Amino acid sequence: MRDIHLTIAILFLLILSVFVLRSIAPSLFPSYFVYIVFALLGYWFFSKVGFDIASLFSNHFYIISISLLVITLVIGSVTRGTIRWIPIGGFTLQPAELVRPFLLVFFANVLTQKEIKLKFLYKVLFLLAIPVVLILIQPSLGVTVLTMVGFIGILFASDFNKKYLLTGVAAILAALPLLWFIMAPYQKDRLTSFINPEKDPSGSGYNSLQSTIAAGSGKITGRGLGRGVQTQLSFLPEKQTDFIFAAVGEELGFVGTGLMLIATFVILWKLTIFMENSISPAGRAYLSGFFLTYFVQVFVHVAMNMGMLPITGLPYPLVSAGGSSLLATMIGLGIAVGAYKR
Repeated sequence: MRDIHLTIAILFLLILSVFVLRSIAPSLFPSYFVYIVFALLGYWFFSKVGFDIASLFSNHFYIISISLLVITLVIGSVTRGTIRWIPIGGFTLQPAELVRPFLLVFFANVLTQKEIKLKFLYKVLFLLAIPVVLILIQPSLGVTVLTMVGFIGILFASDFNKKYLLTGVAAILAALPLLWFIMAPYQKDRLTSFINPEKDPSGSGYNSLQSTIAAGSGKITGRGLGRGVQTQLSFLPEKQTDFIFAAVGEELGFVGTGLMLIATFVILWKLTIFMENSISPAGRAYLSGFFLTYFVQVFVHVAMNMGMLPITGLPYPLVSAGGSSLLATMIGLGIAVGAYKR
């Protein structure tokens, strides 16, 4: 492991995840240990390979990523009306999560080859639209947003006229009202319940209310592992994934969530140091995109659990259950270490 502070923060979150998940979702084990082992191997491998070597395969990463997303729609298993997972033996993989760090490597290399003119940017946006559309029709709105956020982070670190970005943001904001008409019914319910969760406390507002109750009921030190009322009695839905922060808050209290956020801060802090000392412009662009993705994912997850944002279904990196998300995050961190120039 090449960076001791980053490695300690990662291992702390993984250990915390194991203890909490064994408390609130013991059925995940022992199979979940397989994902953890492969995630650690992925982190080690890509940190040793180095970003320059990984960049040589950036075009291959893009082609393989698109192929996996297409295969998911063809042979993926249908769960709750979505097609996101590919069954492999007794395990499942979510390619939309797994391809995110590799798409960042591809776009970081493409956007740092030369100065970005408007015509070239249109071509790159077309390349971005292909995976975004394939992920969106699964549907997986959270992963779609993270993919686009990572791309924006890369743009910030590229030789790019920022007025184009401002124009794009203005266009997106202007088009937001149109998004309402293409949103799925459950997504509309999430938005309306966020505005007024008390309007339907046993329906669309249920998740938000239960998560805020769970997060606050642990107080300073929590009720103890296995003793959470909201989590153990299943009042809190998706407690092992979308609402893991609230589950930690109930069972380990402010101390548990505080340590969880401190370890996350260490990871984000190290990523900023890597950005300042990257081995190449492409490496810096990758780190920028990965940092922004990681930060947004944590921010949205915590705010969602505290009732400050609509329910979006984003897991907490390294802590929430989800083998594909864990693999993607660890591989992304490994690539980040490989982009650091000591």
